[in-house]
Amino acid sequence: MKYIKVSAAIIIKDHKVFATQRGYGEFKDWWEFPGGKIEDGETPEIALKREIEEELKTEINIDSFIETVDYEYPTFHLNMKCFKCSIKSGNLTLLEHESAKWLAKENIDSVNWLPADKLIISKVLALLD
Repeated sequence: MKYIKVSAAIIIKDHKVFATQRGYGEFKDWWEFPGGKIEDGETPEIALKREIEEELKTEINIDSFIETVDYEYPTFHLNMKCFKCSIKSGNLTLLEHESAKWLAKENIDSVNWLPADKLIISKVLALLD
């Protein structure tokens, strides 16, 4: 089974979290926290900054590590390092995603989260206070 390592940005602003809707692939239309694959030789933090710049034309600060999520999808194992982040510069321009939303505590369950991302929601809710 394939083993995929990714980093995810939990971008918090004004008591809301930024979520993106996948516009491609097997999980098209599902919602996730933005980020992407960790390339050989990259730290999870460097990979995350690169991915957010490439996908959203935004520079982020990585404020703190939240947790690692391990999830078995049918065709691969996902290892996802999740970080609380803030925007340093840029406007979160969608270059690869279909849509995006800022979600508050009361509507965080209004989107169809990917299974791995759903596992971090309880920790995200605590960050939105």
